[in-house]
Order: sequence, then structure tokens, then C-alpha cells
Amino acid sequence: MEKEIKKVNDEISVAAFDPDKNSFKTFTDKGFKSVINLQTEEEEQNVSTEKEEKLAKENNLTYRHIGVSEDNLSEAKVNDFRQELETLPKPIVVHCKSGKRSGAFVMMHIGCQKNMSGEEVIEQAEEMGFECDVPELEKFLKKYVNEHSNS
Repeated sequence: MEKEIKKVNDEISVAAFDPDKNSFKTFTDKGFKSVINLQTEEEEQNVSTEKEEKLAKENNLTYRHIGVSEDNLSEAKVNDFRQELETLPKPIVVHCKSGKRSGAFVMMHIGCQKNMSGEEVIEQAEEMGFECDVPELEKFLKKYVNEHSNS
């Protein structure tokens, strides 16, 4: 599996893979200043959340963990995530296991910032190579963006 990092804009990228211990040096080498992990503690991960935080620190990266699953998907989670995107040192790399949650969360943020509709966000996400093949996530994304865009 190619470890792909998709650049969304100058401030935010999505790592479409589950990082291993070497990924954090790569993030630093690529110029990232912060990492947000959306994996849950219960998920099988290459590196535990605790270890990720340590690796991030060793590589001079600011680290945040916001565990997201289908069971805890909420406006509050997205709001917390968006707040972190505003306050963390940039550029930021966001990851989950495959890039689906990360891509969806980043696109919700961008969509709200750019005053897009939920449909437009899904379209743009697909153009950028983010697949949203989880119906609940797609429905949630559209609803969130439609309710939070500044229209």
C-alpha cells in the first residue's frame, strides 16, 4: 500500500493510511507541524495513540487525538476537530486508518469555510480522490455542512 498524503490546501493534508513509527519522521521531513489522529483506542492500529503522541513529540509535532467512529459521530466531534484545525500550528496532517474519516472531516471544515452545500462538498471530495462509501458518513457530512455553512 502506497503511503499517500493528499494535500487539501496549504494548511491541511490527509494521510490516507495508518501511520507506523517511521511516519512521524516523514511528516516532519515534509514540513508538517501538527498531527491529528481520528482513530479510536479500540481500533487496531500500527502504533497506539499513546505511542503516536510520543513519536509526534520526538519529531517536534503538535499532536491531538480525536477518536471518531460511526458510534460517536456527532456535531460536537466535528466542532472540536474544526477548532483544532484553527488553533494548531500549520501545516497539519490528519489521519485515520484509510483516509475516509479524515477526508470527510477535513472536507466538512473546508465546505463550511467556503460556504458550500453538502452536495458540493461530496463532489469536491470525490474529485480530490476521497471516497465516501459509508452512507452514514456521507449523510452526516451533507447535513453538517448544510447546517454550518455561512449562507
